Amino acid sequence: MQTITRGSHRIAATHSDTPRERLMEHGANALRNDELLAIVLQSGNKGTSVMELADRVLCQAGGLLGLLDTTVEELTAVHGIGVAKALQIAACVELGRRIVRSPGEVKRQIRCAEDAAEYVMDRMRHLKKEHFFILHLDTKHRLIGEEVVSVGSLDASIVHPREIFKSAVKRSASAILCLHNHPSGDPTPSSEDKAVTARLCEVGRILGIDVLDHIVVGDGRYVSLRSEGHCK
Repeated sequence: MQTITRGSHRIAATHSDTPRERLMEHGANALRNDELLAIVLQSGNKGTSVMELADRVLCQAGGLLGLLDTTVEELTAVHGIGVAKALQIAACVELGRRIVRSPGEVKRQIRCAEDAAEYVMDRMRHLKKEHFFILHLDTKHRLIGEEVVSVGSLDASIVHPREIFKSAVKRSASAILCLHNHPSGDPTPSSEDKAVTARLCEVGRILGIDVLDHIVVGDGRYVSLRSEGHCK
């Protein structure tokens, strides 16, 4: 018999109620977020159960989606979470990201702004800071790579054409598609977004790498700067 704390409530649980047992008996879909995280953490520490640690991490991150934007340093700031446990969490989060974005054996084709937005929407819409993504495409606009070239503050992202086209040239990309998120959830392009788009398109023409679009991603919405006449 063990006692598990949930907020201000303390409940008794038998061994069969532990996350591992529930996973074995009912499958991962039956577990709550804190139970799944407890399995990742594997154990608690002196005076703290693994369920309490899981609750602390989720509280610090602001929920499950918050883990997408939580650094190892922020995780180790949670009382009871050392470097080893923080790295376990970070690795699991990254695996989840890679599963979601994996194009599989058949290369994903980006035919329009909707295709690009759909590809990144779920992982960009909840980020707390601006992330500037580049999708590298071949001559048939099939995805051959991607990269985050800039992580900005809460309301601004600093990008430079040199950094963006450096990776495109290295991958022998025929075209690129740029995307960045607005943490506010409102995808309305700023004057800076428009200026950056014009500059990238100009550099792309000089280098012979097409800039197909620059898309601003919000919470479930996006805006194509090409469709608004800013990427010619």
